Amino acid sequence: MQLTYVFSELRTGLRRNLSMMVAVIVTMFVSLTLVGLGLLLNAQAEKAEKFWGDRLQITVFLCTDSSPGANCIDGQASAAQRRAVEQVLDTNPQVEKWHFETSRQAYDKWREVYTADDATQRQVVEAIKPSDLAESYWITLEDPRQFEGLKNEVSELPGVGTVRDLREVLQPIYFWIDAFKWGAIVIAGFLLLAAILQVGNTIRLAAFARRKEIGIMRLVGASSLYIQLPFLMEALFAALVGVLLAAGAIGLFLYVVVYRLLRPNSNLVAWIDWGDGMLAIGAITVVGLALTLIPTLLLTRKYLKV
Repeated sequence: MQLTYVFSELRTGLRRNLSMMVAVIVTMFVSLTLVGLGLLLNAQAEKAEKFWGDRLQITVFLCTDSSPGANCIDGQASAAQRRAVEQVLDTNPQVEKWHFETSRQAYDKWREVYTADDATQRQVVEAIKPSDLAESYWITLEDPRQFEGLKNEVSELPGVGTVRDLREVLQPIYFWIDAFKWGAIVIAGFLLLAAILQVGNTIRLAAFARRKEIGIMRLVGASSLYIQLPFLMEALFAALVGVLLAAGAIGLFLYVVVYRLLRPNSNLVAWIDWGDGMLAIGAITVVGLALTLIPTLLLTRKYLKV
């Protein structure tokens, strides 16, 4: 097989179909970039869930004399009611560990973090006594995502005022991360379909332009691979350029958005890193090559009759 002929045909094909090739490359670039960003958003959602899941605890606040609710009709939680809560915590397999916080401990923590800026606020602070704050249990779970069962079980116990779980606060954040992730992937899917159609159209036009040469090669007994190879090389070229541009866009996103903006200014969550970026780039490389070479192999058999 003469590789000189193959590369000569590749150059000729690129010149003949330059506009179509540019369209394929741009579509591949945009779609693969969106796929990569979708993968990065998915990795970010998993990191955020693990980061907060390892730190967030379910907090069970016991009744005080002023607590509303059906579980608090008898006023402050009794010792027997506390023992009932502790028995549930000791026997529930989802509970990794827990600790009890008294009203005095809660009051001391509150005074450490709360500051009064004016006289009115200081009067309010001074008016609050340790007995006004509820005793509580701080619970760490084996699996942070499996909190509903324990929450429902504890909420029904007499003497329990409220059960707080900050995952409910973070749920809208997870929702929007998932929405952006799947939105990017869906849009990327339509663009990849457009790229496949453009590859098919490019092959059809190229095959029509070379129909005489292809006919002569078939007459002299050229192999199927020999005839298909220039078309495969064109598709490979478009895929590689699209992948390289998408990889550059992903790298730029990580450098500018994550490492220059998010990481220095926020430590509220574990951010994605270069390792996640390399995994995304590896994935889009496989996707980009597969979605150009496989259709090219199939379509060349159809249009070239080899």
